[in-house]
Amino acid sequence: MDESIFGFVLLILALTSSTSHSLRPNLDRFKALPTRDDLLKEYQNYTAISKFRTINRQELIQCPIASPYIEITTTPNSDLPSEVNITVMVSGVLVPSSSDWVAMITPSSSDVTSCPTSKAQYVQTGDLAKLPLLCHYPVKAQYLSDDPDYLNCAKSECKKSVGGACVVKTCSASITFHVVNFRTDVAFAFFTLGFDTPCLLKISSPLKFANPASPLYAHLSSIDSTGTSMSVTWVSGDNQPQQVKYGNGQTQTSEVTTFTQSDMCTTKLLPSPASDFGWHDPGYIHTTVMTGLQPSTNYTYKYGSDSVGWSDSITFHTPPAGGDNEVTFLAFGDMGKAPLDKSVEHYVNPGAPAVTQAMIDEVSSSHVDSVMHVGDISYATGFLAEWDYFLRQLFPLASQVSYMSGIGNHERDYPTSGSMYITPDSGGECGVPYETYFPLPTSAKDKPWYSIEQGPVHFTVISTEHDFRPGTEQYNWMQSDMASVNRSRTPWLIFTGHRPMYSSIKGLAIFNCDPRFVKAVEPLLAANKVDMAMFGHVHNYERTCAIYQGKCLAMPGKDSNGIDTYDLSNYTAPVQVIFGMAGFTLDGFTSNPDPWSLARISQFGYTRTHATRTELSFEFVDAYTREVRDSFRIVKS
Repeated sequence: MDESIFGFVLLILALTSSTSHSLRPNLDRFKALPTRDDLLKEYQNYTAISKFRTINRQELIQCPIASPYIEITTTPNSDLPSEVNITVMVSGVLVPSSSDWVAMITPSSSDVTSCPTSKAQYVQTGDLAKLPLLCHYPVKAQYLSDDPDYLNCAKSECKKSVGGACVVKTCSASITFHVVNFRTDVAFAFFTLGFDTPCLLKISSPLKFANPASPLYAHLSSIDSTGTSMSVTWVSGDNQPQQVKYGNGQTQTSEVTTFTQSDMCTTKLLPSPASDFGWHDPGYIHTTVMTGLQPSTNYTYKYGSDSVGWSDSITFHTPPAGGDNEVTFLAFGDMGKAPLDKSVEHYVNPGAPAVTQAMIDEVSSSHVDSVMHVGDISYATGFLAEWDYFLRQLFPLASQVSYMSGIGNHERDYPTSGSMYITPDSGGECGVPYETYFPLPTSAKDKPWYSIEQGPVHFTVISTEHDFRPGTEQYNWMQSDMASVNRSRTPWLIFTGHRPMYSSIKGLAIFNCDPRFVKAVEPLLAANKVDMAMFGHVHNYERTCAIYQGKCLAMPGKDSNGIDTYDLSNYTAPVQVIFGMAGFTLDGFTSNPDPWSLARISQFGYTRTHATRTELSFEFVDAYTREVRDSFRIVKS
C-alpha cells in the first residue's frame, strides 16, 4: 500500500523518466555529493527519517582508528550447505561501540567502498526502514551489540603486555546469520561509526556453497481445471535441463529459463534497484508439468538430476477437478518475508513467518486443496537476493499443494512500465521475476489474468496493476470470462485482484481504492452475479455486506450457531473481503467505520474457505492463536 509519502518522487519520475537498460548510472553528471544535512532536510516532512537510507548517498569516510588486530572468522568456515546459520566472530576491536555493525554481502566481490549519489534511489520502493544499503545491497546486517558481551568487553584478549600487565586489550563479539543458497559466495563486512558516517574496517574471506547448482524450493501450481496435471518450478545454479520423478516411475524434463539485469526496468533519472545496486543473479528457473494425475489424490515427487543431486521426496495433493462437489482453499495477500535471525534487511514483514508456519501446519495436518495469494508476494522490490529467502520460506507450503497467485503493485509497478500506476513499487522488477518464478495458467507474457476452476468454484483472477477500463484487453477478457461461467457446473464465482474496491483505510484514493477500478469493474461483478470478491493491498482484515456502489443491498442473518449467513438465493451483490494481513506491518482502523463494514480485524492471519455446491463457509484464522476470529457463510437454494 505505502505509496502516499512519495508524491515528490513520483512527480519527478513521471515527468523525467524513460525506460533504459543502462546497467550503471552516469555519475559524471553529479558535481558534488549531498551532505548529511541536505539528506535529512530532504526527508524532514516524511513520516520517518531513516539513517540506513542516508548512508547510501555519501562516500565512506576513512576510519579514524584502524586497529591492526581486527579479524573476522566464521563457523563454518568451509563449503556451505544450502541452508545454514553462520556464526561470525569479530575480534581485535580496541574500543567496542554501539555503532559497530556487520553486513552480509553476496557475491563477495560486491563493491561496498563507495556509494551512488542520487538522492531518491533507495527510497523509491517505499521501504523507509533502517537498512544498511551501500552501493551494492548487503542482504542483511546486524549490530555487534546484539552480542550482550560486546560493549562491556566480557570476551577480551591481551595483545600486548608490559611487566606482566596487559597494556593493549581487544574485545570480540559473535553474531549469527541465517543464510540460504544464493549460488554466489558470501562474505561479511565489518563497519563502524554507524549508518550516518560509516567506515569499512574489514571484509572476511569469502565462503562458497558446496553445491551452488543444487535444486531448491519447489512450488506447485495448477495449469488448468482438470486436476490431472500440476506444474512444478524450482531454482538451481545449473542451466541444463533437470527432471521431476513422480508417481509410479513417471518422469518429466524441465524447461530452463532465467532473467537478466537488462530485463529490469529503470529510468534515466534514478537507476532502479533491480537494474543496479539491488541486482543479484537468479540462477536458473526450472519448470515442468506432471501429467497423468488424478484429481484429489496424493502423490510423491522429487526433482533434480544425477549431476547436481536430487531433492528429498515430497508428498503433494492434487486439487479437485472443476465441477466436483467440494473444495477447501486458503487465501491471503501481502506476505513477504522476515529474517530468521536478528538481522535487519529490506522490507521486513513481521507476520510472515507465523502466517506461513500456521498454513504449513494446516496443510500438513488437515485437508487443504490449494492456496491463493492475491499479490504483494515477496516484497523483494528490486533487491533480487530477497527472492531466495522468500522461496525458502514458501517452500514447505507451496511444495505440497497448488499455490495460485495474482500480481500486486510490489511485483509490477514502475514508471514507463505500462502499469496503471506510475509508482516505483516494484523497484524495477516490472513483473519479470514474479512471472518467471510463478508460471500462471496462461501463456501470454505480462498478461497476468486468468481463470481456473476447482470443485464447485470458478476463480476469476485479474491484475489491478494493468489497465482494467472498458475497451481494454483485460476488461474484455473479464467480461467474457465471467459471462461464460456454467453455474450448474461451478455454482460459485469468486473474483480476486490485489487492490480492493472498498476499505475503511482511506489513504490516497487512487492508491488504496481506485474509483476508476470501482466504476469500471464493479458493474461486471453485479451483472455476472459474483458471489465473493477477495482482495489484499490494505494490511488488515475486513468484510463487507453484500455491497454495490457503496451501499448495502443485503445484510447477513444469523444461523443456529450465531454465524453471519448471506442468502444469495435472490442475488443482490457480492460480499467483499480484504485480507492483506499475511505479513506486512498491520494497518489500524478508523473509529467511525462505514455501515457497509461488518468485520474489522488488525491481526496477522490467513483465511480458510470450504465450498460445497450449496454453501460457501469462510473463516479468518489468527496465525498466532490459530483461533477463528471471524466467520461467515454464503448459501444458495
